Amino acid sequence: MNESLLTGELVTIGEISQLSASRFQVTAGPPPHYRRTMALNRVTLSQFRNHRATQLDGTARFNLLVGENGAGKTNVLEALSLLSPGRGLRRAALPEISAKDGDGGFAVSANLGDAVTLGTGATADRPNRRVVQVNGAVAPAVRLGEWLSVGWLTPAMDRLFAEGAGARRRFLDRLVLALEPGHARNAAKLEGALRERNRLLSDQAEPDPQWLEALELQLAEAGALVAQARIRLVARLGEALVILPEAPFARPALQLIPGGPATADELAAALAASRRRDRAAQRTLVGPHRDELAVTMAGKDQAAAECSTGEQKAMLIAITLAHAGLLDPGRPGVLLLDEVAAHLDPVRREALFERLRTGSAQVWLTGTERAPFEAIAGEAATWRVSEGLAEPL
Repeated sequence: MNESLLTGELVTIGEISQLSASRFQVTAGPPPHYRRTMALNRVTLSQFRNHRATQLDGTARFNLLVGENGAGKTNVLEALSLLSPGRGLRRAALPEISAKDGDGGFAVSANLGDAVTLGTGATADRPNRRVVQVNGAVAPAVRLGEWLSVGWLTPAMDRLFAEGAGARRRFLDRLVLALEPGHARNAAKLEGALRERNRLLSDQAEPDPQWLEALELQLAEAGALVAQARIRLVARLGEALVILPEAPFARPALQLIPGGPATADELAAALAASRRRDRAAQRTLVGPHRDELAVTMAGKDQAAAECSTGEQKAMLIAITLAHAGLLDPGRPGVLLLDEVAAHLDPVRREALFERLRTGSAQVWLTGTERAPFEAIAGEAATWRVSEGLAEPL
């Protein structure tokens, strides 16, 4: 049995797709009067990894999940991350998310205030197809970003600066999405046009020039919007980071190295000029899909990849905090911090909590014990997580 994405009534996972879409009228985005007070105040997981039926009520500004490693704390954060466009904080395929002893489907739902319910999941008969609902009406996943900003920082991201450029582009796009919901749609159009152009380039037969030109125009239009959004974000983050104190977190300096022109006309011309080279490579070699986010530690003028693990972690936290400060206070925001306090000394932990207090986002944290979170003990809703069950403390 699973929690209905619509009403909270118990239903089977197969009934998710049967929920009526006619009960509510869904607008193009959140009505302005909804935007000021909403935060997640009820979260339900059904057949989600090791959570057969977990419900979290009584949430607060700070929300703490405590439990042993493997208890299912990060699974809750992953569920919340799926209330935004994209593949969530683990980038897992949908069938991997469903409970191993379940029927192949799963469901996640959360209330925004008393007026809006967001839900996502997959059904047993179509486990590879994601279902998204807003107040019970089926909607595309990109619509989630219009209702809620979701960001996260996990231990897996500690290697962000050592990984390839693609990981940093995904990181950058997620930060953009939290500020500009339309970025998800532009990024999807870019990926679709890029995929089709690469398919034509890799065919043995010479591509039809007119069809290739049409694809390049689509790619250029969407690509320019994606590139410009990234430029705006890096500029805003740079301004926010400059005014943050150098201590206790290392201050990073950000630079976006473009993979191509940032205007549609110039990008279309560059794509046309690169056809012969791209065909030889069987892939597109110019465009925002080749952008690179370069990060250096300002105090040392040293590339982040060459810094210590602790310095890299400190820079990631600084970027996360600076970004949280850019969120629109009139739009609901959620920040997911997995084991973020585990390797911080008391001074840095207190600085972290203080900066989180000044932001507008609802914060979800995990830890193996409560001691590192004593500074927010009186402010946090706390649950003990054990074997896929969450009990309030």
